[in-house]
Amino acid sequence: MAEVKIITTEDGSHSLYHAELNETYHSFHGAVQESRYVFLKEGLDFLIANFDLDKIRVLEVGFGTGLNAILTSEWATKNKVKIEYTSLEPYPLKSEVYEALNYHEFFEDKTVKERFLELHNVAWEKNFQQNEFFTILKTEAKLQNFESSSLFDIVFFDAFAPSKQSEMWDLDVIEKTAELLDVNGVFVTYCAKGQLKRDLKTVGLTVETLPGPPGKKEMVRAVKR
Repeated sequence: MAEVKIITTEDGSHSLYHAELNETYHSFHGAVQESRYVFLKEGLDFLIANFDLDKIRVLEVGFGTGLNAILTSEWATKNKVKIEYTSLEPYPLKSEVYEALNYHEFFEDKTVKERFLELHNVAWEKNFQQNEFFTILKTEAKLQNFESSSLFDIVFFDAFAPSKQSEMWDLDVIEKTAELLDVNGVFVTYCAKGQLKRDLKTVGLTVETLPGPPGKKEMVRAVKR
């Protein structure tokens, strides 16, 4: 695992700085507000508002700090929607890093830190049911090597930026991601690069450019029709 250090973003929430890539794990304008906006509001909220699902199968590309996972767990409980959450992370964080993160301060429920640490500490490659509505499977796999017997209703594409990790945004990777989506499946990411939008259209997805989270002009959502 390359060297990472904790930084504080503009909304007061922590992110990590990856020294080798010279890149942060989240927007410097605010880690928590970015994740809530991109993956919850424009992802999960959009999904349940537009499609009739009795459960939601999530594929997250980049478990990272675990922020998206704990936000989704809380969202599932609040909305009483069952979620099966699969998260890919080939380079898990060390415990001394994730134990120091301050995300629990951004939840009304002050017991959330225990559940956040639980998500990090559960065994890899095994399903874990955290509560009535949220089940997680973490796997130490790269997307390029990931295989699944089931399709997904939504992909949280949270890889490092194309300028820092270009191999994650190649057309063949985008095509594989699209193949993992079920009909009416949704792809959401903070990125709004023109090449990404062209590639998503090439693999058959309907693409929307949306207003971005605070500090970012745009983001992308795409749907597999």
